[in-house]
Amino acid sequence: MKNHRPHPHDIDLRTIAWHAMEKYGFEPRFPPPVMDEVNAMQERTFVDVPKDMRDLRTLLWSSIDNHDSQDLDQLEYCERVPDGTIRVQVAIADVDSYVQKQSPTDEYAAHNGTSVYTGVTTFPMLPDRLSHGITSLLQDKDRSAVIIEFLVRPDGSFSPGEVYRALVRNKAKLVYESVGEWLEGTGPLPKGIQDVPGLEEQLHLQNDAAKLLRKHRRDEGALEFDTIEPEVVMENGEIRGLVALTPNPARALIEEFMVAANGTMVARLGAAGVPMIQRVVKTPRNWAGIILAAATLGETLPEMPDAKALAKFLMKEKTADPLHFPDLSLAVIKLMGPGEYMMLEPGATPTGHFALAVIDYTHATAPNRRYVDIINQRQAKAILMGKPGPYSSAALSERAMWLTDREKASKKVKRFMRKSVAALLLEDSIGKTFDALVTGAADKGTYVRLLVPPAEGRVVKGEQGLLVGQKVRVRLLKTDPYNGFIDFECIGREKMG
Repeated sequence: MKNHRPHPHDIDLRTIAWHAMEKYGFEPRFPPPVMDEVNAMQERTFVDVPKDMRDLRTLLWSSIDNHDSQDLDQLEYCERVPDGTIRVQVAIADVDSYVQKQSPTDEYAAHNGTSVYTGVTTFPMLPDRLSHGITSLLQDKDRSAVIIEFLVRPDGSFSPGEVYRALVRNKAKLVYESVGEWLEGTGPLPKGIQDVPGLEEQLHLQNDAAKLLRKHRRDEGALEFDTIEPEVVMENGEIRGLVALTPNPARALIEEFMVAANGTMVARLGAAGVPMIQRVVKTPRNWAGIILAAATLGETLPEMPDAKALAKFLMKEKTADPLHFPDLSLAVIKLMGPGEYMMLEPGATPTGHFALAVIDYTHATAPNRRYVDIINQRQAKAILMGKPGPYSSAALSERAMWLTDREKASKKVKRFMRKSVAALLLEDSIGKTFDALVTGAADKGTYVRLLVPPAEGRVVKGEQGLLVGQKVRVRLLKTDPYNGFIDFECIGREKMG
């Protein structure tokens, strides 16, 4: 009697995602005390402006995020200053005003450490009533926020400004893709911008500031990667496919503003003399491996780690060979080593973020989604109130280690679910052939990435002699969505130059 093979529609990816969360140490369900606490919270209304806040609700604030995002953490606003600089204000959701330290909700968020986006279902760090509701900077809602200001100079460098509290009101919830296409000149003016007088000019000014910041960081050696991390396409609750996100000016705008805002937060905490958690990427742990990777492509890198030289090499390869650049990007990222959180004592020398070409960096701009951002928000608000920071150096050091672990675990969940979704989507393609690139060839196995759809799997037949970067033709042999396995046979290969 043959074993029953489940039809693709019988496979419950949400259950698989739930088990993956538990496997990697997350608590996927909000405990009753958390839900009781959150459901009892009263949404704040602002008839009068609190004394410790500025009223900035009339400014042309807007948000840019994914089309389905409701956990809006930041808004942006710019103005040109007479001396030629551009003042940027980033409003951050005031999550701390609802989530009290050591409350049941806080303890749950601290344990999970981050929201986990699997593509199939989202496991939020905070219940929807908070992150999608009363702590989200939703359009046309008055919200309390922490404002981070910085000045962008004509040369693209920035100087940290003030950090303070204010009331804000989001005038338009915008989407990366439509704003990016408009800024590139390949799409129409989004309706959300059309509907708000003055917002078109405001977004152009924001883009001008972001382009200055980006050029300056590039010149300083910021590394630019293209890694193919497919996003799941959902329609009416059904999986429709996998797509690789492409960079666009709207995503670049938000990235540049967040880098500068996080640097400003570090400067503010440092000036106040309080310990803090920084986000660091140390000097590459395997620079020799990066040198070797460059040498195989005919390039020579310095013997000592050099961000500018590496950035120049990556930019050259991106232009020369865009097909293979995502795999080169991934190889270099692995050789560099992961980012991590580290406690920094007042006055101590920071480690810096090698990939971003910045010395002072943290995470403080997404408190609905990351717990470290709540910690930094509490430290900043304590300074504004003239109180000691609520965390000791020892407590921050312990939190930094745990949150680094949680971030790594969240990436494992997302990676596993991408494989499960790809295996499900390919269920009906057994026996079909695909073009692919070899992404790994070692004793532990040989792996390929299909060009379309962007799915990865293992070559279990005909893998002998395959080399990383080689273009091949593979036949799909087997899929296993429950374990995230996709098996191929290599049936053709291009000769390597």
